[in-house]
Amino acid sequence: MPSLTKKEKITLEETIQTDITTLKDQILSLEEKTKPIAPDCSLGRLTRLEAMGEQDVANKVLDEARVRLTRLNNALQRIDKPMFGICIECDEDIGFGRMSVRPESVRCVACANNL
Repeated sequence: MPSLTKKEKITLEETIQTDITTLKDQILSLEEKTKPIAPDCSLGRLTRLEAMGEQDVANKVLDEARVRLTRLNNALQRIDKPMFGICIECDEDIGFGRMSVRPESVRCVACANNL
């Protein structure tokens, strides 16, 4: 018996497509924020340190966004496979609720919490 119904998979596919579009826009914006700050930039010392701190945070968020984008693209490729929605650890259904929030999930909540 399939873990997810056809209607649920269609809903998840739409969610994935929307999330991918949103992430691509977010990544473009973050790439602007993570451009190097020129040393001759006319910022005061403290303001320059703050800008560098903000840039570091933006770099971390950018890295996470890129990883999630890759995972969402992978989920989109797996969506029609029989194992989509099945936990890779325990072979139980991941559940539509979790998949709705994190459609790239490959583990159920219990197995994800054991990591």
